[in-house]
Amino acid sequence: MSVIQSDLDFFPAGPSAGTIPYSKGTYAFVSLGCPKNLVDSEKMLGTLAIDGYTLVPNPEGADFVIVNTCGFIDSARAESKSVIQEMLDLKRGGQTKGVIVAGCLPERLGGTLLQEMPEIDHVVGVFGRDEISRVADRLIGGAREQREIFRPAPLKAMDDTARLRITPQHYSYLKISEGCDRTCTFCAIPKMRGKHLTKPMDMVIKEANELAQDGVRELIIVAQDTTYYGLDLYGETRLAQLLKELEKVDGLDWIRLMYLYPIFFTDELIDTIAASEKILPYLDMPLQHINDTMLKRMQRRVNKAQTIELLDKLRDIVPNLAIRTTFITGFPGETDAQFEELRDFVDEYQFERMGVFTYSLEPGTPAERLDGHLPDDVKNERRDELMALQQEIAFGFQDSLVEEELDVIIDERIEEGVYRGRSYADAPDIDANVIVAGAELEIGDLVPVVIVERQDYDLVGEVLFDEDDDDEEADDE
Repeated sequence: MSVIQSDLDFFPAGPSAGTIPYSKGTYAFVSLGCPKNLVDSEKMLGTLAIDGYTLVPNPEGADFVIVNTCGFIDSARAESKSVIQEMLDLKRGGQTKGVIVAGCLPERLGGTLLQEMPEIDHVVGVFGRDEISRVADRLIGGAREQREIFRPAPLKAMDDTARLRITPQHYSYLKISEGCDRTCTFCAIPKMRGKHLTKPMDMVIKEANELAQDGVRELIIVAQDTTYYGLDLYGETRLAQLLKELEKVDGLDWIRLMYLYPIFFTDELIDTIAASEKILPYLDMPLQHINDTMLKRMQRRVNKAQTIELLDKLRDIVPNLAIRTTFITGFPGETDAQFEELRDFVDEYQFERMGVFTYSLEPGTPAERLDGHLPDDVKNERRDELMALQQEIAFGFQDSLVEEELDVIIDERIEEGVYRGRSYADAPDIDANVIVAGAELEIGDLVPVVIVERQDYDLVGEVLFDEDDDDEEADDE
């Protein structure tokens, strides 16, 4: 299970991927869901730019709106439908001519989405993403037939180059595979995204070079199951080899790893991370539970002893390691004693970053048929208890960084001389921030900072000036 970040953003118009002599039409774009979905959004934006469509910052007045949706859990589906309804309201008011819905929600619901929301003009499944311009052409041309495009999962990984990026210039997500071969009983991702497809290594490196040449300094590796990389294509896992090649890409300073399943965490991979100057000692590894019965009912194919062995090895070998994980409370059949075991485990292992989600019953998943479904108040109480414990742990970790020197990448200017950035322990839009003062900086700068205090989850730091800079200033005077 991956952590879903469901933020609604209208993206301002960006550079097109080619010289467009005219505009076929204008459109606004809403992207919802996880970073993997964001990569799909950027690919659609790039395709539309190349084909002559103009991205505008607001849906009001645009010829059409595209909503790239999330369909992972019930709350995400509800948010997607709410945004779609908002766009349909604009259409009814004459403020836009059409609404295209793409991504995981159509893939999850199939033809029932148009039955439920018939005013949608066109729907495009996950694997129809590269045909988005043809769909836009049909909408602009007034075609009302063939309103659905659903394609079978491809036999080869799709190419994600030529994206129109909507992340800040200095960081980007790189998707190294698609789909998932896991059979976790709570998860519907394989139904939406298909079986695991490794993106060939040369294709990944080509994309990484393209991103670095576009100014990316922090490359964030994402997949449904990152540690599985290569097994389907090469007959063996090759994440370690891929990382060694990515380290050679000029311009990259940080490589951040997300969605690492605990299985296939090889010694070579651990040693590669520990020895690297670019791969951050930050590992996003969703564990979901620690009780063996719960793990078996979730069909995680890993047990408590194996999990503890891996965590201990990682802590021993990787210096300054920050681990982000997620857990589910209230999975069917979870007893008080099993929850207490999870709570004790969290207390013992002191994860630097952690999220907790209540179990969401997903229609069509094996967990739907399990006995022992728990009431919402029990799920919520257990989540709140874990998060209260985690707050103490997270604050303790942040306190341990006060007076330490950290490299911080600058994401945003708050006001003159004050900036928002992140340390190695912080992924964008998920973890904490470092508020930085003491110098005039540029967005994307990677600067040494001494941490002076903690403010809730965030840190506050001052830029360190090296002696060479001080000498140069003295000479100027």
